[in-house]
Amino acid sequence: MALAHTILTVLCEQEASGYDISKQFEESMACYWTASQQQIYRELRRIEQNGWACCQVVPQHGKPDRKVYAITEAGRRELSQWASEPSMPTPIREDLLVKVLGGPYADPDQLLAEVQRRRGVHAGQLASYREKEALFLSQTDLPLQEQYRYLTLRRGILFEQEWILWCDEVIAFLEGLR
Repeated sequence: MALAHTILTVLCEQEASGYDISKQFEESMACYWTASQQQIYRELRRIEQNGWACCQVVPQHGKPDRKVYAITEAGRRELSQWASEPSMPTPIREDLLVKVLGGPYADPDQLLAEVQRRRGVHAGQLASYREKEALFLSQTDLPLQEQYRYLTLRRGILFEQEWILWCDEVIAFLEGLR
């Protein structure tokens, strides 16, 4: 997935500044896409150069002017074209899996501690996602965009649950070696 297409999707919902887009990434897309503010601002410049979004400068008192971006018709066409293309799974690059693979050559207690630590990280993220899920479930008659947002949150929840399940298997295995 290209960062540009993620930003265009955000701009389909409403006009936004780079800061607004960055907050959207943190609050509702972190379970499947992350980007730094620097990456977002760099990509916004490219999106504008491609004609996929236009920018309006909004003066602010005591602060730098705010650039607010809006998707253009060309941007909607690009997003539609991209959405019609098949997607492939993202290749996995996970150092914890390499550490477990190298388990026979490592200190088992250190590996156990690392897997337990990572389990805690995933449990914390799952708890955060569950809080967001509770907000979705407490609402009736969610707007269509929020229903789609909920589907992406569900994927994040399942992702964290699977990590916890796998960590539990590794922990049981390592404890069984003692």
